[in-house]
Amino acid sequence: MMKTPFTDADTDVLEHHGTRLVRVRPSAGGDHRAWFSANTEALRSAMYEHAAVMVKDSGIVQQAELAELAEEIGGRTLEYNERSTPRSRVTGKVYTSTEYPQDQSIPQHNESAYSENWPHNLFFFCALAAQSGGETPVADSTAVLDRLPGDLVRRFEDKGVLYTRTYRTGMGLSWQEGFQSDDKGYVESYCADHGIETQWDGDVLRTRQRRPAVMTHPVTGQKVWFNQAHLFHVHALPEAVREGLLEICGMDGLPRNAYYGDGTPITADEIGTILGVFDETTLAEPWGTGDVLMIDNLLTSHGRRPFTGDRKVLVAMTQREAAGA
Repeated sequence: MMKTPFTDADTDVLEHHGTRLVRVRPSAGGDHRAWFSANTEALRSAMYEHAAVMVKDSGIVQQAELAELAEEIGGRTLEYNERSTPRSRVTGKVYTSTEYPQDQSIPQHNESAYSENWPHNLFFFCALAAQSGGETPVADSTAVLDRLPGDLVRRFEDKGVLYTRTYRTGMGLSWQEGFQSDDKGYVESYCADHGIETQWDGDVLRTRQRRPAVMTHPVTGQKVWFNQAHLFHVHALPEAVREGLLEICGMDGLPRNAYYGDGTPITADEIGTILGVFDETTLAEPWGTGDVLMIDNLLTSHGRRPFTGDRKVLVAMTQREAAGA
């Protein structure tokens, strides 16, 4: 039973290997904005209790409504800075979901876990469902942590993760796109303020930043697996892509890579173990046009499955005004 029940809605809970998703269907014919306002606390509670909530047939049709809804429920909306994937601004602080070839999957990840400025909540809006596929799967970050081998977790917890990036034109994101500025002075200042080491080689920028691998949720107190080591690591790439990049860039010049926080290598087998646990715990609910998916970014990772036909999913990212609020 939900701790804070929804009004004027049918509700059920999907579960798969420790990952849960609340599926809510508001009563037909009502005022959708009034329904969201009346159920704001229930939606927040459900994200803490179950981590992911999908509102089916939400009634939202305007893109700008997504930011208004996100701010009402999740706090102030964020710019997408310190980028690691390409997105386009749709309106205000509403963006397209990651722009990536539709025949490929996007692995599970907690948004911007490599950054100090990660969002607390994500709000996805399906403006157009794909002809087939294109789900945004979720995985419970506590379930992932619990299923990983204890010795591996201890190494990551003790050492953290070192993320390395090389920004160069024509290979991955340029530093101008990554930091949304063409001013080197601004980039230097931003990096200094956010614990990022920088090294310039002409117009090529190399960065290094250390972040925790395991976090404690400020509201629920749960320990969670919260990092992108498996996404940044060179062995997460297909073999042909990996070998090509290594031949061109060398290990020290890869667009991105991940190590333990002390600089020691993370092995391919360790990355394989992490990816396997994500696969085991992932749950996916098909999108319908008009659906909204809300997740707590610490408690839940997300990804994207391949799709056919046109697909348009938008995202707004929010941060609570004060920790624990």
